[in-house]
Amino acid sequence: MKTRRQVSAGGVLVRTGPHGPEVLLASRRTRRGDLVWGLPKGLVETGETPQETAVREVLEETGHGGTIRGPLQEVSYWFVWEGTRIRKTVHFFLMDASDEPPGPRDREMEEVRWFPLEDAADVAGFDSEKKVIREAVQAVAG
Repeated sequence: MKTRRQVSAGGVLVRTGPHGPEVLLASRRTRRGDLVWGLPKGLVETGETPQETAVREVLEETGHGGTIRGPLQEVSYWFVWEGTRIRKTVHFFLMDASDEPPGPRDREMEEVRWFPLEDAADVAGFDSEKKVIREAVQAVAG
């Protein structure tokens, strides 16, 4: 079986909500059709830094802009797609939401919603992203 690497980047977009810090999650369908909440992320394009990708992907997938505050942990995992084993690494960044109203977003996301930062890890569908959100909670609190 062929093997290849993919590098992606994404963001934990935070803002101050009416009751404290909030994080933006987006929901999408898995290949099985299940709805899962997660962090916006996507492939690093040629000539793009992971930071640039994170800002672009957050905007494209959620319609919300943001600026990078700092790096969070990287997540790596394996999956098989169309007969190829893929080793994917995702660089995550803590981001501050802009004050601009949201614009259009990708249709692949069914819904985009702000969650209290303390609750967002419980809502996220993937253990690796739960860990990234918990790291963001500590960074925002610290």
